Amino acid sequence: MKVRIKLLEEALGSSPSNEDLMGTYIASKAPTADLTSEEIDNIKAQNAEDRITVFPKQADGTPFIYDYQIKGMLKDSCKALAAAGKAGYPGGKACAGLKAYKKAIDGLIFVYPREIPYDLHGLKMGYCERPLRASTPQGERVSIAKSESVPAGSTAEFEIECLDPGLEAMVRECLNYGTKRGLGQWRNSGKGRYEWEEL
Repeated sequence: MKVRIKLLEEALGSSPSNEDLMGTYIASKAPTADLTSEEIDNIKAQNAEDRITVFPKQADGTPFIYDYQIKGMLKDSCKALAAAGKAGYPGGKACAGLKAYKKAIDGLIFVYPREIPYDLHGLKMGYCERPLRASTPQGERVSIAKSESVPAGSTAEFEIECLDPGLEAMVRECLNYGTKRGLGQWRNSGKGRYEWEEL
């Protein structure tokens, strides 16, 4: 499937702008040393602040998301839709019928290209600041989070290959769910909601 998404709400970057922090984190999670250097090379410090999250950028400055972020969105969507489908929601029927959805998405679904660029269509990137609330043993804590954002109206195109053709219905349900849930950081607030079409 070749897919184009068009953002209905701004999407937020999720990579830390501090390259040392990114290197430490990725090195602790990465399966290979090559992945570590590849990811760090694509994170350019956008601000001196350690707590800002940004988009990785291509050499010409174009923001992008990685293929695994689409797979992560598919897993998040499938989990929610499976529960909804079992409760009778018709838009989750394929997800509800899938056993071991994480294994199926990890092993049988592939997203291309590795770097999926956003076309801003001449729009400007911005920032989203919001409070983060946490209940701690010391009481309620509030801090401010700041993220780079790609504006509504931006588009991205990618391909999804299903080695099992029976998974296509599940992929379509998950893509449809993105119109409600979104893609990227802070999606429970509606950030990253999109409409999609098959090309």
